[in-house]
Amino acid sequence: MKPLRRQFLHLAAGAVALPIVSRGAWAQAYPLRYVRLVVPFPAGGGGDAIARPLANRLSELWGQQVVIENRGGAGGSIGAQAVAQSAPDGYTVLLGPAALAINPALYPTSPNPANDLAPITLVTLISNLMIVPITSPVKSVNAFIDYARTNRGKVTFASTGIASSPHLSGELFKRKAGIEMIHVPYRGAGPAMNDLIPGRVDTMFSNLPGVLPQVRNGTIRSLAVTSAKRSPAAPDIPTIGESVPGYEVTGWCGLFVQSKTPNEIIMKIHADVVAALADPSVKQKYEAIGAPVTPSTPNELAALLASDTDKWGTIVREAGIKPE
Repeated sequence: MKPLRRQFLHLAAGAVALPIVSRGAWAQAYPLRYVRLVVPFPAGGGGDAIARPLANRLSELWGQQVVIENRGGAGGSIGAQAVAQSAPDGYTVLLGPAALAINPALYPTSPNPANDLAPITLVTLISNLMIVPITSPVKSVNAFIDYARTNRGKVTFASTGIASSPHLSGELFKRKAGIEMIHVPYRGAGPAMNDLIPGRVDTMFSNLPGVLPQVRNGTIRSLAVTSAKRSPAAPDIPTIGESVPGYEVTGWCGLFVQSKTPNEIIMKIHADVVAALADPSVKQKYEAIGAPVTPSTPNELAALLASDTDKWGTIVREAGIKPE
């Protein structure tokens, strides 16, 4: 073999070995720059309330800024698509809601989270809150049911989008309570709240973390939570199930990255996020808004996603829910 060819093959062999070493070093050094945390809903809703404590603590742990980026629309599909199409390097992370399990049955172009996204960890379990304007004559779930029956065909309910967890909360309430309500979808909690507060819609189902502060300051009135049990953050608020037997809806938020992200990076993010969620100040912030921290393994989040995809996909199809 000619010396020049031997030298070329030697260099080529070295080049093949380099990525293996550098990828491990890359995972240990991650992150080397700012990280985008995509919240797939407009600013001002429950997603922001969940994202902020985690982003702040991770910024401290990493010594790199975690920037919250709101990408609302299509029930969270637009934000999820942005992450699915991002570089597989761990620098674009999705705060994914339970709607990820619903959207594939609703939006043909929506990312399939089982294939397009890699799970990192569950962050929190979330109940929704049924709320009404402070000027509403309704002060309880039973009173609302009576009001809806008296005003048949006129009662409206807002949600953060078609087939979102708040939308399905309302649809299930209609069926369980035997009433009629007209669904008014919005592009997130903020725009919906702008119409609820002055009474342009009659009620709204929204993530408890996003609206509990407004309940406490008297801007809106709460009727009930959608979870099976009362929230420790607001034990005085009853459950819908106390008035409508068998009713229960619980949502969740978890972290995801692009599906081809190296496992070393995924596990590095997982370990750091679990550490951040274990911080007493972070736990306290989540508990205060009714969203207790519930970290998981990537496989546990994948199993939850698969289970909810089967459950809610069937409901969307049977109810004939379509995007606008």
